[in-house]
Amino acid sequence: MFERPQGGERSLLVQVAMGQPVPPDAVEEFRLLAQAAGAEIVGTLGGSRDRPDPRLFIGAGKAEELRALAAAAGAELVIFDHALSPAQERNLERLLDCRVLDRSGLILDIFAQRARSADGKLQVELAQLRHLATRLVRGWTHLERQKGGIGLRGPGETQLETDRRLIGRRIALLNERLSHVETQRSQGRRARDRAEIPTVSLVGYTNAGKSTLFNRLTEAGVFQADQLFATLDPTLRRLPLSGGPAVVLADTVGFISGLPHELVAAFRSTLQETREAALLLHVIDAASPERERRIGDVEAVLGEIGAKIGAQLLVCNKIDLDGDQRPRIDRDAEGRPWRVWLSARTGEGIELLLQALSERLRGESSQEWLLLGPSDGALRAWLFEHARVLDDVGTETGGWRMRVEVSSHQLQRHLLGDEGWRRCREAYQAQAPAQGRRAFAEDPPAPAPSRASVVALGSDANASAELPQERQDRTRRFGSEPAPVQSAISKSNRSPLAEPEADQQSHDTVALHRDG
Repeated sequence: MFERPQGGERSLLVQVAMGQPVPPDAVEEFRLLAQAAGAEIVGTLGGSRDRPDPRLFIGAGKAEELRALAAAAGAELVIFDHALSPAQERNLERLLDCRVLDRSGLILDIFAQRARSADGKLQVELAQLRHLATRLVRGWTHLERQKGGIGLRGPGETQLETDRRLIGRRIALLNERLSHVETQRSQGRRARDRAEIPTVSLVGYTNAGKSTLFNRLTEAGVFQADQLFATLDPTLRRLPLSGGPAVVLADTVGFISGLPHELVAAFRSTLQETREAALLLHVIDAASPERERRIGDVEAVLGEIGAKIGAQLLVCNKIDLDGDQRPRIDRDAEGRPWRVWLSARTGEGIELLLQALSERLRGESSQEWLLLGPSDGALRAWLFEHARVLDDVGTETGGWRMRVEVSSHQLQRHLLGDEGWRRCREAYQAQAPAQGRRAFAEDPPAPAPSRASVVALGSDANASAELPQERQDRTRRFGSEPAPVQSAISKSNRSPLAEPEADQQSHDTVALHRDG
């Protein structure tokens, strides 16, 4: 008769190389995982095998060595850095007379401790039940009725079926509750889509510094610590960008090699923000010698959840731990940022990240020249919120002469069909000679005016006329503009609703470096 042991926290760690050497950082990572779960490590056991033993995983001889070591150290729990089958786990528990836990069970236990939100707890419980459902067989061996004989038949099979039925009911209930959570989050995403606020998701290996970077960018104050899976529940915050609209930045759970499939499946609603993000910020520990392997592990999980792996910007963090690196932006052959080097702890390179993020989200764009009248204040305000204002000069009639950079998406969706937009473009093209337009485009961009001065004026039937040349030159040199009066957007000149204001300061200084 054997009941499953009820163990404590004195733990013995087992890590065996199966067919290939153990990566240098895997030993330390396994130890940190055990400590994150609250284990008191009393010993370790290593070794190597060509392939796992079907019965005891590490073989009979190594299992006897493990039994002696566990007895000498007084271990109450043996943790394997491998995935064990239910039969292997049960056979080892019989032999060692103590509790046995594999890597998947260890990670699930850490998630159970770190979950704080209601939906996070539901997801962890669902993953734990799915993991437990495969380990019910032979859990009631002393009640089995397969022995035969009068008086030896027991209710073991009935108890097993009862447990399966109870777990099945609980899993169905958790799935129903999580479907409501997914519905609520989908409504939030649809609202952001309608407001055209893109989502940028932080992803990366656990303990790469995602939460530290998130706090540095948003000042959210989420929990950060030098430990594995310090942050579990997702957090979303608004992040204003220079030269473009604001975005929603999402901090998600970190990934790790050997992440349990049950956990990935249970956390699909949490990882939905990552799947539907416009851009992924892949945070990498630049000081880790195993960063290439970890990048592969993260991309494997991203592929499993269906995220857009191609739409990502690599963020090499912790350059303060590597004296050979400096803050910079690496660009591809087309000049687009694809990697940023920074330190989230010290703040070095944060401005470069914001610049690269703004460039990546801006996408394909075109420059447009406009002549706005006093009644076009609503259109001007919309351009400040959604486009990049390169030049903005006041006219003597209370209007504005503007040069803006607009994304092709915004141009097609909002502006080409807008009557005010077409009128202002035609007014500039009709009154400004070709050479004047070229000179205007070649002028250096003027500093963007204060957002407080961007207001909408009441309707006026006439657009502004062309200024005398000397007045244009004086206006451009001193940057003067009238102080308009705020009012609502008129129905006759309806433009898209402006979103909350975003910082218009630009970051023009960047250190470029092409890493071979």
